[in-house]
Amino acid sequence: MILPFRQLFLYSLVSALGLVSILPNSNSANAAVGDCPIPALSRFQRHKVVRGETLESIAQRYNLLPTTIIGMNPTLQSGAVVAVGSVLQIPPYNGIVVEVPSGQTWRQVAAQYKVRADSLFEINGCQQNPRIVFVPGVNWSPNGVVTKSPLSTETKTPNRESLSGYPLAQAANVGLAYGWQINPATGQVFFHSGIDLLAPAGSDVQAIAPGSVAFASDQGSYGKLVIINHGGGLQSRYAQLDSIKVTVGQQVKKGDLLGTVGISGQPTSSQPHLHFEVRSSSSLGWVAQDPKGYLKK
Repeated sequence: MILPFRQLFLYSLVSALGLVSILPNSNSANAAVGDCPIPALSRFQRHKVVRGETLESIAQRYNLLPTTIIGMNPTLQSGAVVAVGSVLQIPPYNGIVVEVPSGQTWRQVAAQYKVRADSLFEINGCQQNPRIVFVPGVNWSPNGVVTKSPLSTETKTPNRESLSGYPLAQAANVGLAYGWQINPATGQVFFHSGIDLLAPAGSDVQAIAPGSVAFASDQGSYGKLVIINHGGGLQSRYAQLDSIKVTVGQQVKKGDLLGTVGISGQPTSSQPHLHFEVRSSSSLGWVAQDPKGYLKK
């Protein structure tokens, strides 16, 4: 695929203006259920080159490919060396900056570049209609071609045998399933990164497998949140709790009490429920998986 002039122009803006003029309107971000990360375009860094540094050493420092840094800094695309004192734009991941063409949706952009639509949605701050998106896992190359990154952004096939259980004492009805949903309060389409299990307020919430408590506190629209890191690069999240009964660093066994059901944070329903997620580790961080395959009563 030939890199269009408009995309080169976007890279020029990234370099010259530090993204200020092309950032999507942050007010349009909608994290209806669960917190979305800060948009990738807001997480660019500036790196001032010092003596002894090379393009390769800078790329290694930020865990990027050299071609990613070249693509984000047009002055390097002519083969120029990295000059001492020059300032480089450094993205948070390997990827490219793309303008969403008029008449297209960002989901069509995801399909065009063969990336997961939900990952593209979350990595751009859960915005509904962004003009500019950061597409992870693809890279600019010196011959003007956009290619897939050899450093895969896809998650490894999760080992469900290592994570299998149920977070409540009794099997519960599903209030809101995993995947693309319509927010009943706003009518907007959003990606629901977990599953809502209906249960009475104050019901015990328990670990579905052994692990270590990585987070146990309030977290934005998640409300009271407990995160457990398990083996095999898997993580479970228990959100919108009424109370938390564990602390960070604590080792838990399957069935241990983590907290109680509530409606803290910004749930889409006023009915008490547990917002439960399973995520797997990837080069883009913890990527949501469909929890249904891990739930076993």
